[in-house]
Amino acid sequence: MIAPLDCIVVGYNDPPFERYERLIRNYGVDSEAYRDLRYSFVDLHGRRLNYVDLLNYADAAARGAAPGSRRFESGEIPNLAAVYLTNFLRQHGLRAGYINLFQQEKARFRELLEQGPAVVAITTTFYILNFPVNEIVEFVREHSPRTTIVVGGPLIGNHLRTAQEGGQPYADAMGLVQSDRLRAALDDLSADAYVIDPQGERTLVDIVSRAREGRDLSGVPNLLVKQHGRYRRTMVSPENNPMDHVYIHWDEFAGDPLGPTLQTRTARSCAFSCAFCSYPERAGNLALAGVDTVEREFDAMRDLGTRNVVFIDDTFNVPLARFKDLCRLLIRKRYGFRWFSYFRCSNADAEAFDLMAEAGCTGVFLGIESGSPTILKNMHKAARIEQYVSGIAELKARGILTFGSFILGFPGETAETIRETRDFIRTTGLDYYRTQMWYYEHGTPIAREREKYRMEGEGFVWQHATMESMEAMDHIDRIFFEIDGARWLPQWSFDFWFIPYALGKGITLEQFGRFVDGANRMLALDVASVPEGRKAHGKEDAFRAIVDVARDWSLAGEARTPA
Repeated sequence: MIAPLDCIVVGYNDPPFERYERLIRNYGVDSEAYRDLRYSFVDLHGRRLNYVDLLNYADAAARGAAPGSRRFESGEIPNLAAVYLTNFLRQHGLRAGYINLFQQEKARFRELLEQGPAVVAITTTFYILNFPVNEIVEFVREHSPRTTIVVGGPLIGNHLRTAQEGGQPYADAMGLVQSDRLRAALDDLSADAYVIDPQGERTLVDIVSRAREGRDLSGVPNLLVKQHGRYRRTMVSPENNPMDHVYIHWDEFAGDPLGPTLQTRTARSCAFSCAFCSYPERAGNLALAGVDTVEREFDAMRDLGTRNVVFIDDTFNVPLARFKDLCRLLIRKRYGFRWFSYFRCSNADAEAFDLMAEAGCTGVFLGIESGSPTILKNMHKAARIEQYVSGIAELKARGILTFGSFILGFPGETAETIRETRDFIRTTGLDYYRTQMWYYEHGTPIAREREKYRMEGEGFVWQHATMESMEAMDHIDRIFFEIDGARWLPQWSFDFWFIPYALGKGITLEQFGRFVDGANRMLALDVASVPEGRKAHGKEDAFRAIVDVARDWSLAGEARTPA
């Protein structure tokens, strides 16, 4: 009999979109949160479909399959946090496995839970609300009541920062949590322990080692645990795990259904300090893996048959000399990867652009954030508009796909600065873009300037000296209809990082673009005030065009499949 796992790491819970849509609709269809979500789905045949659902709907129609059949799943690429933590636990002698997609792998998860694992660790990289975690916790409690449940990651970090708003610590000198808001958040999550260290890998090893022996967790550092009805913070012992020691041994996952597209990271944290982002403060100083370490990962990926690589480093081309060395490595060893990454136009030269193109770079995510010099200055962005303009031109000249991300409504924003952003998107030749409303997150550097900008509110609902949240949403509406050329990409489940996944599933860049064109036509008809008859006719035409595109990739896939 195979021994139960010491720990199961759960990657991502992507609830059915219609359930999430109903949740956000409770805020009101005219609320900022719902208007923001509205740019991520279309209404078709009585259903609200996000772009992944629409892709599957069209794909099924093209193949003559049942409407509910699915070949594409957002998050199907192995969840990097889950794989990374599983790898770390195994390297420390613990039996660990992971669940990549909670919704799709419930049957397998149930079988593993029925064996009685000591710990279930829930990652929270993509969550801003508790409810995806709540569903996992309830599932574990139902099928393995004695398993210890631990939650860590950005969601917990966000709760801690919110609890310390105003400069007050969330716990007293004895470690007892004093923040009512934090206690309420933890009660809602209902886990057994919460990791508070930004890294937390070694903390998780300690948790699993003690839990499998039935020992109390109060001696594990970097935790919040509930004792006698009170939450207590254990001893704080900051982790600093060297990047060269924690790389993923991909060869040990050879038996898993990894697929042709993998994510990895070669660095931790970010070299910059943008005012809207708390990540560098949370993650500490920039830490880099050596080129030799990255080469070992690349070798293992190649041996697994990987074709597409997604680098999640926040600043992949920083420092520039190391970035060039990584490109030379990719060229010298002829891995043949098509790769995607974040990219900073302000940290590149002609040689870097040439090397990345030769090394197989297919697309880059550009966190431009604003086309206004004034707002870039307020954001503490270490880049000038001219660097973005020239960088995009250099990338386009080498056939590298570009996606520009923009934030509207940041403190200091006005109608004029937003016009500058609109004109930037119009004229630079970006392939894809998204504008999203500034999200007022307490604990970010800009929050410390609340008096300067007269900032009030939080999250999606805010106001400052020059704009309020509803006005920012109105500008997003206008930009969506005013931009020609660059294609809008939604945020929910179908952002830039879906492109390498789509390539791995046999969709070409040209087909992907045609699908997005049709989906955006449908979205525009939903968002605009269009007579119902004209709207229905236009959406059917757009959907038929999407089905034609799906038929193209389906036929191409059949042609590639041996008889």
